[in-house]
Parts: sequence; C-alpha cells; structure tokens
Amino acid sequence: MKKKVVLSFLALGFILILTACGSNEESSSNGESSSNSESKNLYKSIQDKGKILIGTEGTYPPFTFHNEEGDLTGFDVEIAREVADRIGVKAVFKETKWDSMFAGLNSGRFDMIANQVGITPERKEKYLFSDPYTQSSAVLVTHKNNNDIKSFEDIKGVPSAQSLTSNYANIAKEYGADVTSVEGFKEAMQLIASKRVEATINDRLSVLDFLNTQKDAPIKIVDREEDASQTSFAFRKGSEKLIEAVNKALAEMKEDGTYLEISQKWFGEDVSK
Repeated sequence: MKKKVVLSFLALGFILILTACGSNEESSSNGESSSNSESKNLYKSIQDKGKILIGTEGTYPPFTFHNEEGDLTGFDVEIAREVADRIGVKAVFKETKWDSMFAGLNSGRFDMIANQVGITPERKEKYLFSDPYTQSSAVLVTHKNNNDIKSFEDIKGVPSAQSLTSNYANIAKEYGADVTSVEGFKEAMQLIASKRVEATINDRLSVLDFLNTQKDAPIKIVDREEDASQTSFAFRKGSEKLIEAVNKALAEMKEDGTYLEISQKWFGEDVSK
C-alpha cells in the first residue's frame, strides 16, 4: 500500500514538473509575440491616424526653433518632416523642454524625439534609436588669414578662446594652448575675428552654422578630430516597426540627394559624415 502511495506522489510530481516547463516556454513565447505585436500596433496606429507625434524643443537653433514669422523650423525639423512624408503620415510636433523630453516619450505623449539626441550607452539601455543622421566632432578654428596654425598640434602656447565649463577647454589644454576664458561660442568667434586670440576649439555643427549664417566672418576650420558623436531620432522600446520605416526613409533621402540638400541649406555641407 505504501509503495502505491509513493508511486502516485512521484507520478503527480513528474506531471507538475512537465506542466511547469510547458508554462515557462509558453510564457516566453507569448512575451516575444507580445513585443512584436506592440511594435506592429504602434506603427499601424500611426498609419491609421495619419500622423506621427514628434517631441522637440523649438528653442535650439539651427536644429529646432521658430523663425521670424513664428513658424517652427530647423534642420532636425525639416529632416523629421521629410521622414514623416515618406512613411505616409503628417509630422505633428509637440514642443517640450529638454528636461521633460524623455518623460514625454515614456508616457506616449509623442512617438519619437527629433532634437539632436546623442546616442550614449546609458540611453541605449532604455530607448531605441534610428540610424544616425548627424555626426559632429571638435574642430579647430582660426582667423582666415592665419597660415601658421594648421593642426591641433600647432596651438601649443597659443591663445585659444574657450568656455571653461566645456569639454573643448580641456581639449585645448591637452594640446598645450594658453586658454582665454570666454562666456560662450559667440564671444569666441568675436575674439578670433578681431585677432585678439589665435584659435578656438568648438563643435563642428555650431561652427558650420555660424559660417553659413555669417558669410563674411573672417574665420576658417583648419582641423577636425577623428572621434565624432552621432545623433539620431529616439524612440521608446517596442517601436521596432516604426524605426524600420524611419530608417528606410532616411536611406532613401540620402540616396536621392534630399538629405544633402537639407544639410547644405543649414550647414553648407553634408553633416552625416
């Protein structure tokens, strides 16, 4: 009698183990299916509504800002609008302060961010990104008549205008420059133009924007660091289908010359390279 009871318990335990294993596999399978379904549903929802909600600052020229007529414009805005057109929907921008940008994405207030979002390891843990659409790096700037400084190595002991709170001041110091403190980018450009300093190290896109808007400015870029930061559109997780469509649109824009046209309008050259 005792043997039968023991065998019965063993058989029952074996059945429970098999049931548990089957449940775990089913749960895992449903999880993957749920993720794919969420991605497809988001993209379908955007298509059905005929619009994509895009978070942006609207106060960050030349990327996203209001022109004299009060219209939202800028490089990021134009790229995002073109992408939306190519996936068959209207771009609807939701202007938000940077500090609240990712909270708005998390809450579903918008479907993506177009605001020069840098790709970092920390952000990649929480969010998804499109293919990069801009690259920037540190550039060395001098007066256009300065023929002595041709590379970063040439600024040792040379007066260089830098904001002391920026990373570019540290780069200048690493190359041995005699750093002159300035409040920001505009002051650095003024000191270069008036030859009160000989150089400055700054962000490539900022310098290209300055040269594009100040055609007569007597400055030039003489060197560029190889290391570049990349920016992309940012999405919450579960947006894979949408990102696939966005990446396809970006690739088509680069292939047919539309991206280059927009880039040259705002910066005078291709800023994806």
